[in-house]
Amino acid sequence: MSSHPQPSQRITVRKLLQMKSEAEKIVCLTAYDVSFAKLLDDAGVDVVLVGDSLGMVIQGLENTLPVSMNDMVYHSRCVANGLKRALLMVDMPFMSHITPEIALQNAGRLMKESGAHIVKLEGGSEQREVVSALTSNGIPVCAHLGLQPQRVHKLGGYRVQGREEEAAEHMLEEASILQQSGADALLLECVPAELATKISQTVSIPVIGIGAGVDVDGQVLVLQDVLGITPGRAPKFSHNFMAGADSIQAAIGLYVDAVKAKQFPQQEHIF
Repeated sequence: MSSHPQPSQRITVRKLLQMKSEAEKIVCLTAYDVSFAKLLDDAGVDVVLVGDSLGMVIQGLENTLPVSMNDMVYHSRCVANGLKRALLMVDMPFMSHITPEIALQNAGRLMKESGAHIVKLEGGSEQREVVSALTSNGIPVCAHLGLQPQRVHKLGGYRVQGREEEAAEHMLEEASILQQSGADALLLECVPAELATKISQTVSIPVIGIGAGVDVDGQVLVLQDVLGITPGRAPKFSHNFMAGADSIQAAIGLYVDAVKAKQFPQQEHIF
């Protein structure tokens, strides 16, 4: 278990903003069922993400593209039943937010049917109208920049984004546009640490990183990577916290403590 005492009050979007302002690291992990959701909640994880990564780690698919809204609603409802403190973030799956109208219908399902507190969607400035529509209707949004798995075929694979100066400047601009459109948080995936730090310092909303260095406002990993049970080679940005731990609970606690203390990610995890 984490050594940090855990408050009983529910984590909210407003609380995440407070954590950013007070330089308290935000801890996020994925979960897809009630059993792991309870473990994460008890360990002090601040945000539990039901990611469309379930397509790969739960369903055994090649990528996230086939994941449906029904899949997301089902798994999110299961996870919601295990949470008392953590904020529940849920991915909008591929093609579920291609227009503001479609996005409102699908995000509304996640809020009403599965208990989501905030939805996450991939895309840059082309999503500004969608973000604005959702947030103006009371649906908090976490935007997602950098590597966007739903665009894996367009990107040509799972590659670090923002290495070139022009691409980095574009991503910084995109982050500002999404914030201005109403985004409540931002996730950066596979982004050079220097760029991620600059984005986090530029926008006022919390920035959660995965493969984005240690100086963003929080960290997220896929639970299976944390437990060292992902088939094949683990991503560079992940770490097996089960190594040296005597239980799953202990491994999750080690992750929470490492993020809070800025001891994860370390140099070997950074682009």
